[in-house]
Amino acid sequence: MKRRDFINLSAMSAGASIMAGGIACESKEVNHLNTSPLEQLSSRTTDIQLITVEERKSRIAKAQDLMNSIGMKAILLDGGTSLDYFTGIKWGGSERPMVALIPASGEVSYVCPGFEEDRLKELIKIGDRVYPWQEDESPYLQIKQALSDFGITSGNVGMEERVRFFIVDGLKKVAPSLNLISADPVTIPCRLIKSPAEIALMQRATEITIEAMTLGLTFLKEGGSPSDFSSAVAQAHQKMGAQHAFALANFGEASAFPHGSIQPQILKKGDVVLIDCGCEVEGYNSDISRTIVFGAEPTARQQEIWDLEKEAQAAGFAAAQLGATLGEVDAAARKVITDAGFGPGYQLPGLPHRTGHGIGMDGHEWGNAVKGNTMILKPGMCFSIEPNISIVGEFGVRHEDCVYMTESGPKWFSQPSPSISQPFA
Repeated sequence: MKRRDFINLSAMSAGASIMAGGIACESKEVNHLNTSPLEQLSSRTTDIQLITVEERKSRIAKAQDLMNSIGMKAILLDGGTSLDYFTGIKWGGSERPMVALIPASGEVSYVCPGFEEDRLKELIKIGDRVYPWQEDESPYLQIKQALSDFGITSGNVGMEERVRFFIVDGLKKVAPSLNLISADPVTIPCRLIKSPAEIALMQRATEITIEAMTLGLTFLKEGGSPSDFSSAVAQAHQKMGAQHAFALANFGEASAFPHGSIQPQILKKGDVVLIDCGCEVEGYNSDISRTIVFGAEPTARQQEIWDLEKEAQAAGFAAAQLGATLGEVDAAARKVITDAGFGPGYQLPGLPHRTGHGIGMDGHEWGNAVKGNTMILKPGMCFSIEPNISIVGEFGVRHEDCVYMTESGPKWFSQPSPSISQPFA
């Protein structure tokens, strides 16, 4: 979108209202030329390459190498992201434990409710040993038995970070000779480094979100609310074959709150509009933020802060070099903002949070660009660069794009915003 598109957004508000209304009430007889832009979208995911069983097996092999190197005999996975990452099984959490066990040597095994055994077997792609437990039996005794069958009756057994406390506590009571510890030294190094296949899925998710956000901006109208934008983006994500994650829009003073405000927001000409959106493609996330001025030329103050934010983001990117630390990325971006008289540290007005977060199968995961993080940047790491500037009582500006590290340095998933009137390159 170019400058004239945003200057004319308020003039387009009537048309945007018609488009928004047409989503729900358009009749089958309406000519296709008059349909909502949302109706003209089609799937962007038909040609994607899924994560293969072979890649998941390589992940398990890496985890086993790490376990053997640090003296961990097995790791336990509860339902959630890491279970999906290693096994390809998506399983929600309930009061009935279903867990996977990855031993330092041997095949993956599963413990599940007896009545779920057949359903689980339909989902299993790796390993075939299932330990069912009936409703009047202890799942923890079955976990103990599965570990015993691997020859594990004592020593260190890692608990993945999402394993719920009642499962850890239950296993501890029936197997007190086991030393239940964090599996982070195994799971984090595995998930932190993305493969080319993972990066390709994140790239597609990014492309879909850019298209959805661009369309969503046309639904902004004078007197409108954030939901005008958010609902359009959600529908666009789904139309293009992605799983919608979130779509936030904040106007005027509310844009100074990085995650928005509960106060009612009515859009006016000249308002700063901060948008933040993401989706998932086959479990892999995008996350993009943009800041514009609605229906008017930016004031000198708005332009100044927008430009400062852009300079800070560029400084963070320049610092994101192989061998540098994630803490240095935060320091470089934050220095631009504090040198301009904001802050210091997390004080407002200024940058109230870390410069970036890791991203992958979770929208926020390990690899944070934050003060004191000495983690060294390596190829395959993915994280956001988003040094938000918040000026409470006025407005906020955030440019957020994610990067992935290559053998030659950082690469953007989405190109940074070229100008305040052109959110996407």
